Amino acid sequence: MKPGPRVHRTPQRAAEVAILFCMSRFIQVAVPLPLRHPLSYRVPDGWPVPRVGSRVLVPVGPRAVTGCVVENNVRSVPVDEDAIKDILKQVDDEALVSPTVMKLALWAADYYLCGPGQTLEAAGPPGGQSGFRMVRHFEITSVGRAFLAEQTLGGASKRTGTIGPRQRLALETLVDTKVGLGQPLLVKRGVPAATLNRLIARGFVRGEHRRVMRHPSEEGGTEHQSSRILTSEQSVVLAGLSATLSNKGFHVALLHGVTGSGKTEIYLRLAVEAQRLGLRVLVLVPEIGLTPAMVRVFRPVFGTRLAIQHSGLSAGERHDQWHQTRAGEVDVVVGTRSAIFAPLENVGLIVVDEEHDASYKQEEIPRYHGRDVAIMRAKQAGALVVLGSATPSLESYSQATRGRYELITLSKRITGQPLPTVKIVDMREEYRERGHEIVLSRLLVTGIERRICKGEQVIVLLNRRGFASAVFCRECASTANCPNCSVSLTVHQVKRRMQCHYCGYWRSLSAHCVLCQGEYVELTGIGTERIEREVRRSCPEARVARMDRDTVARRGAVSALLARFGRLEIDVLVGTQMIAKGHDFPQVTLVGVVSADIGLGIADFRASERTFQLLTQVAGRSGRGKEPGEAIVQTLYPDHYSIYHASHQDYQGFYRDEIAFRKAMRYPPSLALVNLIIRGRTLGAAMRDGALLAEQLRRHAQDEWVLGPAPAALGRLKGEHRVQVLAKGTHRGRLREMVDSALGALPRLGRLITVDIDPVSVR
Repeated sequence: MKPGPRVHRTPQRAAEVAILFCMSRFIQVAVPLPLRHPLSYRVPDGWPVPRVGSRVLVPVGPRAVTGCVVENNVRSVPVDEDAIKDILKQVDDEALVSPTVMKLALWAADYYLCGPGQTLEAAGPPGGQSGFRMVRHFEITSVGRAFLAEQTLGGASKRTGTIGPRQRLALETLVDTKVGLGQPLLVKRGVPAATLNRLIARGFVRGEHRRVMRHPSEEGGTEHQSSRILTSEQSVVLAGLSATLSNKGFHVALLHGVTGSGKTEIYLRLAVEAQRLGLRVLVLVPEIGLTPAMVRVFRPVFGTRLAIQHSGLSAGERHDQWHQTRAGEVDVVVGTRSAIFAPLENVGLIVVDEEHDASYKQEEIPRYHGRDVAIMRAKQAGALVVLGSATPSLESYSQATRGRYELITLSKRITGQPLPTVKIVDMREEYRERGHEIVLSRLLVTGIERRICKGEQVIVLLNRRGFASAVFCRECASTANCPNCSVSLTVHQVKRRMQCHYCGYWRSLSAHCVLCQGEYVELTGIGTERIEREVRRSCPEARVARMDRDTVARRGAVSALLARFGRLEIDVLVGTQMIAKGHDFPQVTLVGVVSADIGLGIADFRASERTFQLLTQVAGRSGRGKEPGEAIVQTLYPDHYSIYHASHQDYQGFYRDEIAFRKAMRYPPSLALVNLIIRGRTLGAAMRDGALLAEQLRRHAQDEWVLGPAPAALGRLKGEHRVQVLAKGTHRGRLREMVDSALGALPRLGRLITVDIDPVSVR
């Protein structure tokens, strides 16, 4: 076996290699497969031992995969040394995963019961881009500058020869710049590469390849009001957190601030203080669509010392932002949950904005929660972590009430305006008086018309996209269902199709029943497409736009649409939950919520919490300017405590009612929970495997509870039947050990079981 291409090494690196040659020839490699432990490999004779944190190509069965070295000084291996395979290639000459990130990733793998290679893959450098973008850069030489001056003066040239019009254009363009220009810009100005090469040959121009950073163009910044005067509440909060930051120790603070109370300004000033102290900062937001707003605040202050990390960037942008961070050229990283693994050293402050948001929980392996991993990273780094929200999660607020987190409150808006008034519309009365086809209540329509006449703006929320949620046949009483999932197909009128939002299956929209071909079909349920049409019909003079996954799928569409709304080019913005949080539009004075109780019918213990959070967050979008705000909430259950407390902006009242329910039903945060989903080709097969798993769990249980197996609420997904087992316990560590032991006793079922530690949903 031949080693890879030789790499030039500095004397220091050569000395390190010499030391590595003396080490053990065995290493431990974490591969991106569902294996709970790293695999052992041998380093071939004559090869340097790979560094911990570097990547190697290794054989796993019949294929080769790229893994990460987690240990390189292995003195003994658990199997026969002769059975250990050699590594195939050293991908990196240096460690790309730092000890800091390595420690965090290995903790996450252990806590969430997944493979260490799977978390290290999420923590490693982004794939799909082999290197930095290199561009030829040109500068005019002193010879070229003198020649151009002589030509311009019209005097006798001391140099022989003449130049053509393109060469003159090139020299005149370059002479006006102090640092030169890149080839793409020169070509754009009419100077081809051949012209530049001729000028180089004559000594008039010099050129070299330079690295060009690919910055996320759509996430630039506008001028931030750095001189903004803090309110008295903000000043007290900032002073306290700054003192904590200066102590440079692990500390968790829950910043419970009402909507519009200026939490982002606190984040910014803390980040400035951290930079002054020589510390670096991580700022997490729950969704990609919220990064532009945060970047617009931080970019004017930190400039190129700020990096962005999320999956919505191009491969080149992700590559450059990641490597720029790793090189120590960045002080602040803003991103979604994956940014918690950013290669940022000396972190002193971590901000988790909208910490309650379920988007922080990854639904694929590794199923980590960005907020909880952020707290662990802060603990390992001895840093301050600030959890911010107007509607904190029950887990975080419970920790604060028990004194484990510091509870900090911002109770007033920075504008001095009161929180919006909330009016509840009982849609049962609307239906009795106007029929069941009514979508928008009279109060909401009147409110929209009044705001438009005053030049103000309106947001209308319905947390369901599409036009209708189902197609029902009156002849055979059937609905058009997905053949792969246990859900009905959602109607999208714009695309003229019926679609499953889980597996992507779709079929053309037909006027006939898909089963009996009957003509008497009707659309039931409503989505954002229907709301958009109803608003246009009720208020024809309004400029209406819709914001959901269907309208903002293209890159940059979210920023573009929000920018139009901010420029007052849109009167009414209709959308799903992506319009409910993190946005600040002073001209919005009315928020309408259609079907506020839509989430209460979901078989999930967090349904009430999500409903309260969504209603409170979206109501808080109104009244952030000079005019007072109002929210109109349409519901069939006006007396439900989540809707009642949201209408009064009463978080403490909701917390008391909800925590009582959780304790009575033995749900988090009163105890720990693990959700296990068993998949099978048939329901019978899944139930049999689920029974085996439940038996093993009970065998290893001490004082834990095991519920199931039972068909999951979403009984079929992407062609597979799903069965559910729930494990509960008061001791989080013992609960995980019980699950780990049970899974170890059933290796055959490993790939058929999904393990979700601390789930945010039990569907």
